[in-house]
Amino acid sequence: MITKRTASIFTFALLIFCSSALYAGVGAGVEAKESVDLIAVLKFTAIFLGGIAAVFGIGLAFAAKKFAVQEDPRIDQVSESLAHAHCGACGFAGCRQYAEAVVMKPEVAPNLCTPGGKATAESVAKITGKEMTQLEPKIARVFCQGGRSRSSRRFKYEGIEDCKAAVLASGGDKSCIYGCLGYGTCFRACPFDAIRMSDDALPVIDPAKCTACGMCALACPKKVIEILPMAKEVLVRCHSKDKGAATKKNCQVGCISCGICEKVCPYNAAVVENNLSRINLDKCKVCGLCVTKCPTNAIMDYIPKRSKAAITEKCIGCHKCVTICPVNAPSGERKKLHTVNQEKCIGCGICTANCPVLAIQGTINYPEVKEAFEAKKAAAAKAKAEAQV
Repeated sequence: MITKRTASIFTFALLIFCSSALYAGVGAGVEAKESVDLIAVLKFTAIFLGGIAAVFGIGLAFAAKKFAVQEDPRIDQVSESLAHAHCGACGFAGCRQYAEAVVMKPEVAPNLCTPGGKATAESVAKITGKEMTQLEPKIARVFCQGGRSRSSRRFKYEGIEDCKAAVLASGGDKSCIYGCLGYGTCFRACPFDAIRMSDDALPVIDPAKCTACGMCALACPKKVIEILPMAKEVLVRCHSKDKGAATKKNCQVGCISCGICEKVCPYNAAVVENNLSRINLDKCKVCGLCVTKCPTNAIMDYIPKRSKAAITEKCIGCHKCVTICPVNAPSGERKKLHTVNQEKCIGCGICTANCPVLAIQGTINYPEVKEAFEAKKAAAAKAKAEAQV
């Protein structure tokens, strides 16, 4: 085997030989010299190679200047303002690629760097001159509650503590083939330390640290992690598509596709398909009624404590809250001030959304309902004023 050192020595010897031949005048009918002055040969070689290097150097410098591609200086400015997590949440291979795209392509939005947050989005928008639309906060959600204490195992796995390795063994050791294996692949993939593994071997997301980059979702071989809007806080935390009986056998908190959530939802947001209930996030108003009715606690409410309804002096006693409440919390006589039984109230906000005079406050949806009520009132006043003119 020829090493780099051997090749270098051979090349150097060859150069000296060629230079010696040129200097001595060997070949082409030129009289050869009896001896060769080595110092003179080396000087000649150095001058010869230096001349070639100078010619090529000047040529390359000219070509670089002549054919240089001018880069937009804003690319470096955008690149400096990014979080440099290289998470791929923006949809590009890296932060530099996103910086180039957001500067050069009009259709690329300035708010795609989720780890950077609002400050980065505003900076990129200012540099590129693009309009920044409000980015809806998102978070990673784990669609499995079947930890080791709540689910069964088919066999004892003794391999590498990694979900991608465990899934190679017949799809994993868990009886539910759709559930989280609990070996922490997502935990190790998170670049922001936003995931910890619970004592029950389930990933727990820290809302304060999660940037919704999606690295955990990509790493999970069972695809039980999804990136969703943070405001949608009522979710069916199950991923199983097994029939109800099989799910109940494998897991204590799995969706058994009973359809109760589908029946009680006042907004038609819950739908059971392929033996699994899913909530339409566009329709869901986060009332939480399905949470209270689910027989297996498969539906989770991420709101830690719901504020309950309170009826104000504006109440006209229309009795609508009484007829619409799913838990019979409001009560009162018609055309008189009504009250809400706080022990019964679940804070769903259905009464708030349906009160014709905005007399009910305190529920999670009150700000949204109030905004819509005032907008409707202003539109009616404007229409009345235009009609009088």
